[in-house]
Amino acid sequence: MRRALLVGATLALALPTQAAAKGEFHPEEEFELHTWGPELKLGPIDMSINKAVVYLLLGTVVTCLLGIFLMRTKLGTKPGARQTVGEMVYDIAQTQVAEQGLPSKAIGRWFPFVASLMLFIWVINMLGFIPLPLTGEEWHGLPVWGVYAATSSISVTLALALLTFLFTHYEGIKWNGPVRYFKSWIPEVPGVMLPLIIPLEILGQFMRLVSLSVRLFANMLAGHMLILTFIGLIFVLESVALAVLAVPFATAFYLFEVVIVVSIQAFIFAALSAIYIGSAIEPEH
Repeated sequence: MRRALLVGATLALALPTQAAAKGEFHPEEEFELHTWGPELKLGPIDMSINKAVVYLLLGTVVTCLLGIFLMRTKLGTKPGARQTVGEMVYDIAQTQVAEQGLPSKAIGRWFPFVASLMLFIWVINMLGFIPLPLTGEEWHGLPVWGVYAATSSISVTLALALLTFLFTHYEGIKWNGPVRYFKSWIPEVPGVMLPLIIPLEILGQFMRLVSLSVRLFANMLAGHMLILTFIGLIFVLESVALAVLAVPFATAFYLFEVVIVVSIQAFIFAALSAIYIGSAIEPEH
């Protein structure tokens, strides 16, 4: 393997005229959201259709169909692939997400939310690695195919995090009352330290919102940027010989993202959502 990489690097550098040539490639442009059709604004809120909205709508449809396909099946003593996958997804959502983060009295109410959240984010992440003609661009009248993850947009991940944030404090106030709930934020410390501790605890609650949204956004954005950058080197330096290095590295990152990162990020987001809601319901834990 090392010899192959060394040979590839030597071939890439052995073509000075090609390597010195500079093409143009801007991977950041893949994540720009241009309005499709007329602008739709509701006061300060932009409701226009763009690439992220289309991927979210497609992800919603696919998530619903996938959930129906996996869960609405006849149970058999010898489960087939469909039942096996459905049971595995349900088991992970039940035992590894809901039961680990939510108190028993809240599982019936919030299991559907965290399970749907996990499946939805997984589907959205996966769609981001499947080439689709949804770039909004055309080439000789034909739609240009490309890859794009809606979760690589901070506005999308922030909207998902806001749901968890709002549900967390709603449940905390509902189960404990506003006084007891907000009082539970403050640890037992000497009174002289309260002016310092209270702002930090309030800030910590809002940092949960940042943690949820930025973690998912940063991981998906970084993965796509690395893949696009490796492939883009071929066009920037205008050297086909670079494909010997660029394509294997891009493929390795692609497989790493699809096999590991996509599922881990969906699981972490759902698990943290369950933990935050559970800790609000029973703050003493």
